[in-house]
Amino acid sequence: MRVQDQTKVCASCGREMRWRAAWADVWDEVKYCSAACRSRKITPQDRELERGILSALAQRSPREALDPADVARAIGGDGWRDLREPARRAARRLVAAGAVDIIQNGRVVDPSSARGPFHVRRRP
Repeated sequence: MRVQDQTKVCASCGREMRWRAAWADVWDEVKYCSAACRSRKITPQDRELERGILSALAQRSPREALDPADVARAIGGDGWRDLREPARRAARRLVAAGAVDIIQNGRVVDPSSARGPFHVRRRP
């Protein structure tokens, strides 16, 4: 595989990133897709959201999906709205880890291209 065809998953947002010429000398060290993701990094709260998603899915049937906002509500209390996007990022990271799938309109979708509301379910 040519180096220009290589991809990685951002450690923060879970989206796929493609090789860029600007990263040619440091491609092996690249972890984040943008300056925003690099400054955001992964916090203990992000790990708690990941655990919350996995825990909520473990309590459901294998085919039943979960809205990441439900986990944000459970963890965030009154400030849950601030956790909606972090919960979505946590779900994308779990897709990259091979634990879950992202579902839109009943179909599995690529987490990098999913726009709008989505649900998460355990990977079969």
